[in-house]
Amino acid sequence: MSHSVAREPQRRNSRSNRARILATARQELGRNPDVTLEEIARASGVVRRTLFGHFPGRAALLEALAEEASEALRGVLEAAARPDAPAERALAHFVCSIWPVGDRYRLLLALAQRDLGVERVAGILAPARDEVTAILARGQRDGVFHAHLPPAVLSAGLEGMHIALLEQINRGALEDDGTRVAVATLVAAGVPERDARAVVDDVVRTAAATAEARPPAATARTQPRGSAD
Repeated sequence: MSHSVAREPQRRNSRSNRARILATARQELGRNPDVTLEEIARASGVVRRTLFGHFPGRAALLEALAEEASEALRGVLEAAARPDAPAERALAHFVCSIWPVGDRYRLLLALAQRDLGVERVAGILAPARDEVTAILARGQRDGVFHAHLPPAVLSAGLEGMHIALLEQINRGALEDDGTRVAVATLVAAGVPERDARAVVDDVVRTAAATAEARPPAATARTQPRGSAD
């Protein structure tokens, strides 16, 4: 048996430990931003030395979570773009697609000011902000969205609403798979509520049908690397 083959189980175990630590960190930091690395190690089922072997300190752990979030966001954006769809449908599809990522990494919003820094979080969100602004601009030109605010300003307002709703999830006051948020987003952008509900319902049905028809391997590729949950 070669040395490299003998080490493969160790590498797999190391990757598994790293993924488990990151998954646990997302949960524990979401519940308590002040949780210690030692507490995360215990919750992960690994010893302190194992955690520090992967992440030498809190900053390294948070940066790994930030990069994981950035990768997940980029992957969703590639799949969620609908440049040829009507603007209201493109926005609904975007919100429904991106909401699970926001829900999964909402802890980073709470840590932005204190740990990661506003610029780091802004860098992660920049592609999503650009996409929403472009959709809003297109919808304003088509008369679908109200135009009394510039697209970038309206985008910032919608983002603020999403952050507030994610905070309500943090507090246990709201549960949503993105559907209700998508309706609220369209309404806030100027779409009548009845029309907004119809658009979102159709987008959700289409996405579900597409997911059922998609090969399992394609579904697996949409998950961020290192994901264990």
